[in-house]
Amino acid sequence: MDLGLNGKVIVVTGAASGIGAATARALASEGAHVVLADRNEESVQAVARAISVEGAAEATAIAADVTNAEDVQRMVETAVSRAGRLDGAVNNAGIAQPAMPIDQLAEEQFDQLMAVNAKGVWLCLKYEIPAILASGGGAVVNVGSVASHIAAQGQGAYAGSKHAVLGLTRGAALDYAQRGIRVTAVCPALVDTPMAQKFVHESGDPSVLEPVKAAHPIGRAATPEEVADAVLWQLSERASFSTGSAMLVDGGYTAW
Repeated sequence: MDLGLNGKVIVVTGAASGIGAATARALASEGAHVVLADRNEESVQAVARAISVEGAAEATAIAADVTNAEDVQRMVETAVSRAGRLDGAVNNAGIAQPAMPIDQLAEEQFDQLMAVNAKGVWLCLKYEIPAILASGGGAVVNVGSVASHIAAQGQGAYAGSKHAVLGLTRGAALDYAQRGIRVTAVCPALVDTPMAQKFVHESGDPSVLEPVKAAHPIGRAATPEEVADAVLWQLSERASFSTGSAMLVDGGYTAW
């Protein structure tokens, strides 16, 4: 199935690992020019080099913190200067919350969650959208979570930050529906990523995520590539009537 992504210029944030890296590789395999952004410059450069070696498409890496407006603006300007246009974006950068009740979370932890997961998406939209409009339109996918729809014990602030992603997605979709930009969200449940592995390590309990995996009717966590496939569909011409929507990729987690 031709997704119509060949030659498109797409920015992917949080692209050094996990869903972001898998999405960048999948886009490149479809012939898109990918601009990979991440705070971890060494790792994101390595992902871009690997994509370039595979030879499917051009990959550009840039160090950028999505909580910093100057970094986000520079990310978009880099895409346009390198490729002459911007056709779409995957706003994937995000962080997790340590498992604890609301009253035990430090103010600094709450602020960081909101800065990365909510403000980061807003800043990306703010600078990506004018460039996409200038290129004649396109699509943006924000990576949310099942926590954009439901909450879990010990994850209240994280759920708040991911609910914000869904609100930003729907608002932006309405703002630009008649100007040629579709804005959607992809909302995975547990995904086997370095962030999930870090959560396990910091918990000190190797089995901490086993009950979460068991709560998925499919019986396991998703792979980053499975989420990337959903992101690519939403970016593609095959999803031309999809905007303001949130696609759950959750192994049945919210179907109970």
